[in-house]
Amino acid sequence: KEKLFMRHILSTELEKIGGKKSDIKLLFPEHHLSHAASAFYPSPFDEAAILTIDGVGEWATTLIAHGKKNKIHVLRQLDFPHSLGLLYSAFTYYCGFKVNSGEYKLMGLAPYGDPDSEQTHNWETLIKTHLVDIRPDGSFLLNMDYFNYATGLTMCHEKRWEQLFGISQRSPETEVTQPYMNMALAIQRVTEEIVLLLAKTAASLTGSKYLTMAGGVALNCVANGKLLKQNIVEDIWIQPASGDAGGALGAAYAAHYIWNQQPRLTVNNPDAMQGAYLGPSFETSSIKRILKRFHAPYDEYSDFQKLCQDITNYLEQGLVIGWFQGRMEYGPRALGNRSILADARHPDTQKKLNLKIKYREGFRPFAPSVLEQDIADYFELDRPSPYMLLVADVCEKRKLALPQGYTQKTVWDRLYVLRSDIPAVTHVDYSARIQSVCPKTNERYFQLITAFKQKTGYGVIVNTSFNVRGEPIVCTPQDAYVCFMRTEMDILVVQDLVLKKNDQPEFKDSNDWRKTFMLD
Repeated sequence: KEKLFMRHILSTELEKIGGKKSDIKLLFPEHHLSHAASAFYPSPFDEAAILTIDGVGEWATTLIAHGKKNKIHVLRQLDFPHSLGLLYSAFTYYCGFKVNSGEYKLMGLAPYGDPDSEQTHNWETLIKTHLVDIRPDGSFLLNMDYFNYATGLTMCHEKRWEQLFGISQRSPETEVTQPYMNMALAIQRVTEEIVLLLAKTAASLTGSKYLTMAGGVALNCVANGKLLKQNIVEDIWIQPASGDAGGALGAAYAAHYIWNQQPRLTVNNPDAMQGAYLGPSFETSSIKRILKRFHAPYDEYSDFQKLCQDITNYLEQGLVIGWFQGRMEYGPRALGNRSILADARHPDTQKKLNLKIKYREGFRPFAPSVLEQDIADYFELDRPSPYMLLVADVCEKRKLALPQGYTQKTVWDRLYVLRSDIPAVTHVDYSARIQSVCPKTNERYFQLITAFKQKTGYGVIVNTSFNVRGEPIVCTPQDAYVCFMRTEMDILVVQDLVLKKNDQPEFKDSNDWRKTFMLD
């Protein structure tokens, strides 16, 4: 429909705001070229292999390229309908989650699968013999007899999957039982196998010591962690906005370097993404005006160090903090500017955050924010992870032994077994999705965690995105206050202003609530 007439629509709309049609140059970088540009150009590498994997662009689903200075040379391409992203999404769909947003739920569910069970092993074999034919170079073919996304309105042929796997499609919002956990683990393993083979091919074709990645599959931080351990290359850099939002950045980079042939600017410390803090920020005066409209009382701090000390005390008491600072993050991860924070040491933090703050599935894990210099004290990771794109295990010295009969327990009983001295960020397989924090990219967040370490001896806290299930991360101070008031969050920090839930105005009924919060 309208996509076929995009060039005409853009030209017409640009003319309306003063452009002359003859002067308007429209560039249309290919989808995977945009992903490749977003991976390579902001990276700290002057030369690198490029691997992009997602659902589908125009036709490409996977691309291997070589970036050097301001050039990108495409080497290999896999086309629709053969797509690793859509294969993973088909399992997301079959396990009862929403396609294009529930894939991270499937990834979080996989560790609950039994790695030693016959069912898990059989299903992994069935996937590789009936659904996907994997070649030694990582290329693959999907058996389209089992998939419906190319011509139909669903991801897969449910009856054929039910016949193959012996379980029916899970209905959304129903209990997640062990077979679906095993299925999540099986497809996660297959995904990791394909990603590793593709990375080896990319390194072999380019001869490069470095690898850059983008595309939705590059957000599979478990696969990224496994890839890092393989030492296929010396270092890996992954675009923090690896999904299609990052395509806008890549398109601009492609226009600048490839079309305009500008010389490459390389930022080595740490990269050109500026910590991904590229979104809007708000002046204190405008924040105060918004809070005044809500009749919201607050304490204003002139000493940020004192603010950090007070927030540290609240965290230590087990309170949950909404943390709103500076420029919003670009990409799907909250990295300390639009975050909900809690103490990683408290055994009940995960349950409280999932059920009372985020209103989401209880099995979902939470990520740690750790001082960059302290990574090795907590996790088996030998490098920074500023964008929360790498999963690594908690250090052996912090692990606690599992009780007898652990594998026979229900998912909820397993979830709340203490596995380390930082239980709120230790997933059921002892892993964690790590964000390292340094003063160069986020000085205020670094100061807060440093104050927490000085008080408690721990340079790590829980960081989850500032939103509730089904809603985007908060952007404006108004978004933050509404989310704060709608959940059981205890404290809200907006720049240098601190709001306590108990001090906020009460609302008599839902109509009173709507009247107050339905602001223009």
